[in-house]
Amino acid sequence: MTSLPSQKSTLAYFRWAFVVTAFGLILGAWLGWQTTGSLSGMASIFFICCVLAVLEISLSFDNAIVNANKLKDMRPEWQRAFLTWGILIAVFGMRIVFPLLIVVVAANIGPWQALVLASTQPEEYSRIMHEAHLPIAAFGGAFLMMVGLTYFFDSEKDVHWVRWIEEKVAATATIRGVEVGVVLVTILVFSKFLTGAESTAFVSSAIYGLVTFLVVETLGGLLDKSQETMSAAAKGGLGAFLYLEVLDASFSFDGVIGAFALSNNLFVIAIGLGIGAMYVRSMTIMLVEKGTLAQYRYLEHGAFYAILILSVIMFCQTLVHIPEVITGLGGAALIGLSLWSSIRWNRSNGDAVTDPR
Repeated sequence: MTSLPSQKSTLAYFRWAFVVTAFGLILGAWLGWQTTGSLSGMASIFFICCVLAVLEISLSFDNAIVNANKLKDMRPEWQRAFLTWGILIAVFGMRIVFPLLIVVVAANIGPWQALVLASTQPEEYSRIMHEAHLPIAAFGGAFLMMVGLTYFFDSEKDVHWVRWIEEKVAATATIRGVEVGVVLVTILVFSKFLTGAESTAFVSSAIYGLVTFLVVETLGGLLDKSQETMSAAAKGGLGAFLYLEVLDASFSFDGVIGAFALSNNLFVIAIGLGIGAMYVRSMTIMLVEKGTLAQYRYLEHGAFYAILILSVIMFCQTLVHIPEVITGLGGAALIGLSLWSSIRWNRSNGDAVTDPR
């Protein structure tokens, strides 16, 4: 199913994002006053919430495009399910529950104790989160690398942005498991720069990320296949929904861990990243309803190149610290460049609209 272009104004898509922004910033200012009791402390936490929201938005341009790419072929009921329940999982699950679960596992304590630790000992909580960064980055990097490579290693892909690379990659897509091989070699290369327990944790976590992608892809295909057998109208249902949820979670790893560089307070982080997540949701809806991906043929390419770079950065972060601003600006620059290339192509070809596969 492909959505028809919408006549709704661009600002209308961000109405709820603006509402959540206002509520979140007021809540952040109140939290700052409650925790510090001073105007300067309130202003500091208010500012951190703003920066975290911008960080999340900048890191998630490619997330919105990839979500829209999958959503445009889903049934309307599954689109609504992802954009309602899916956003709740993204905001509350990945921004609140996920950081708590990391501490639960790493510190071997209960969920309530982890919540108390986040509230009363934010420095200790942040330390535990940072110690868990290596396996999380390895898992997310492998999963996202598979997402990016699968897009380019496609023998049916006939629209190419960086032609001299993409044509050769698409031509080798008939070799079974070539994407898996590329990821495994990358894992082995990075593991050589780590030693002892760190190397073991990196390799095992990255393999889990790779296996998770394969399981989700297989399970999603089987679920959609069974639904299609029962009813042709069910195509693009539960399997695609499951895939999007795991993909959304993988995109969130980097932002959640990176947020602790700005604040040790779990609740401040949840407010800032939650605001950003609402803008990602709004961008996703706009891309689907306005048919933006069809109008700009290279936009998807830029998003998937950004995903590949993000996956490599996540692997590199297991070795050295890379500021999140570099990740965000790099992805935004690639998407901006692909948009500019698309506009140039449209002008040269009479604004023709094609399916950008």
